[in-house]
Amino acid sequence: MNKVFGIVPIVMKVLLGLVFIASAILKIVDLDQFEIYVYSYHFFSLNTSFLVARAAIIIELVLGIGLVSNTLHKLYWWGSMAMLVGYTLLLLYALHMGRTDNCHCFGDFLQFDPKQSLVKNGVLMLLFLPLYWMGEWKTPFRWLILCVSVVVSTVAVFLVSPPDNYTNAYTAEQNLQLELFDEMLDDAPLDSLNLREGKQIVCFFSTGCEFCQLSAHKLSLMQQYYGFPADQVTYVFMGTEGGIDKFYEKSESAQYRNVLYRDVVRMLTAIDGEFPTIVFLNNGVVTQVYGLRNMKEEEIKAFMAS
Repeated sequence: MNKVFGIVPIVMKVLLGLVFIASAILKIVDLDQFEIYVYSYHFFSLNTSFLVARAAIIIELVLGIGLVSNTLHKLYWWGSMAMLVGYTLLLLYALHMGRTDNCHCFGDFLQFDPKQSLVKNGVLMLLFLPLYWMGEWKTPFRWLILCVSVVVSTVAVFLVSPPDNYTNAYTAEQNLQLELFDEMLDDAPLDSLNLREGKQIVCFFSTGCEFCQLSAHKLSLMQQYYGFPADQVTYVFMGTEGGIDKFYEKSESAQYRNVLYRDVVRMLTAIDGEFPTIVFLNNGVVTQVYGLRNMKEEEIKAFMAS
């Protein structure tokens, strides 16, 4: 009987470690969404949010591996509790802000709103508390396990999904056919939108494109945070009327002026088939073109502020 009771804490600790590892892996699978979730709080810049998102995943992996190995028990126990408390404080802030969106603690695989995630964290902390007094395996390799887990986790995360600001993302302006795009501004349906007047952001999206939805969410967060006029943003869609409604729902973007472009061949030719393509105009002159991977927050902020 004593052996059974001795095994229970170890099994519980391993299971909690596996929860952390699963949480980290599921975040990696949907890392684009998790990056935007971190950025949505505007505690950090877009580029810093890329790194903070990966740091959170690395910490979860390291803590999970440490719990499963049952070494350096007090270090991993305090680290795990600190992480859970930190996430809990963030969720309380989210509730204070009135947010009800997925907290991405398990990526998009299991969706929890802040209230549900608070309950989950509360259960995990209650399970952790009695484990404080359990023993550990005094392996001579315990510090080596920690060092290897840190290095392997960091390398794996950055290799699987390098941050956009550290990759050679395609340059969208190389793919925009400027002459054809200029002609499109003077033809229906874009001719009635006064896109040659002042500063304008014209986004070419396909309603079913996941990367377009991510770009729309990212741009929408910038527009709302920095307060540049919403009427200067136009979404030009390839798709259907019903698809536009689904696009807004999935992208969690603010509602902007939008048109459905019927001449699909012409649109695809103008943007060289690259979705998304986001064009910045100043009195009808193209100043910058972005895709999902090369959007630069500081450039966009400066463009709208100047």
